[in-house]
Amino acid sequence: MHGDNDIRLLFATRIARLFAYGFLSVVLLLFLTEIGLNENRIGLLLTLTLVGDTIISLGITTSADRIGRKKMLILGALLMLFAGALFTLTTNFALLVFAAMIGVISPSGSEVGPFLSIEQAALSQLVPAERRTQIFAWYNLSGSFATALGALAGGVLTQSLQSTGVSQLGSYQTILIIYAGLGGILSIMFTRLSPVVEVRDASRHPGPKSHGRLYEAMGLKKSGPVVLKLSALFSLDAFAGGLILQSIVAYWFHVRYGVQPAALGGIFFGGNILAGISALSASWLARRIGLINTMVFTHIPSNILLMLVPLMPNLPLAIVMLLLRFSISQMDVPTRQSYVMMVVDPAERSAAGGVTGIARSAGSSLAPALAGKLMSLSMFSAPFLLSGGLKIVYDLLLYRSFRATEPTHKSH
Repeated sequence: MHGDNDIRLLFATRIARLFAYGFLSVVLLLFLTEIGLNENRIGLLLTLTLVGDTIISLGITTSADRIGRKKMLILGALLMLFAGALFTLTTNFALLVFAAMIGVISPSGSEVGPFLSIEQAALSQLVPAERRTQIFAWYNLSGSFATALGALAGGVLTQSLQSTGVSQLGSYQTILIIYAGLGGILSIMFTRLSPVVEVRDASRHPGPKSHGRLYEAMGLKKSGPVVLKLSALFSLDAFAGGLILQSIVAYWFHVRYGVQPAALGGIFFGGNILAGISALSASWLARRIGLINTMVFTHIPSNILLMLVPLMPNLPLAIVMLLLRFSISQMDVPTRQSYVMMVVDPAERSAAGGVTGIARSAGSSLAPALAGKLMSLSMFSAPFLLSGGLKIVYDLLLYRSFRATEPTHKSH
């Protein structure tokens, strides 16, 4: 069946993409430092990277249902190739900013660009409602494992190249070349998707009830108010997350404790494996206590652990706190994704996924410049403490706003 093949292919593209993101994230800041950028410029570049991803995602996701999901996914993969190639070819700051804004690069090792919302919309129509949270959990697990393997491979390859006499810059450029190549492979994989992933006719003709022209323009005639409320909250959470991107945390460990690339890769390999397992357990927990409770009651302890990382007196304890944080940090992700798909009109899931995803991208895009500024002022602990505090505020606001609108079928 085309549907089953498409599900497998969407999982494979998720794995290839997240491997590439993790592969690059461990050395991205080390590369930018090596070419002479200071922390303020690095923070600005990372912010502009995420701003560009947000703008690109907005254009692609709002066009996907009209022009074709498959075509837009291929375009996104080609933008990965473009960014990796231009980063490899130049050290000019203006050109790097151009590549970062137009192309697709993940400073965090996590999902960026237009892919997630389009793939989720396709998966939501390919699987029955009662399996949705479980499928999203496996989808996130596969991504976490891929990010972990990518981070490990990127760190080990970098250090191996340097040990054989390759310069630091040369080793980082090799990583960028491979990243660009993975973008090219991803574009070929997307060509194998069948027409089944495209929007169905029913999705093109939602019912007459509408909340206004603004919502109609976003493809959210029925679900606009709830989607915008969720988007505002998700943007706050993403801003907080943007303060501690994986590349920033890697840089922090490198500067604070002198941790080398291979060891950084090992830390994030372990962390992302734990994160993936935590995402998988979310489906089991959500069936018992509900989606909102799972999102909030696992996220708050995770953020307390995050705030403890820079307060630890030595490297082993800092790593332990980080890994403990990873072990419960992703339980809110599949539940959040499933919750959005459940509370919006079925004909508006693609638009809802796009708008909430873009809100997260917009929120996260503003944070790295602030993190870079704080670190340049020798306030190295501040990004961790501010991120954890803001995330706890998000959790409390989410619980207060949506506890009463928990969907009836919690296992869906």
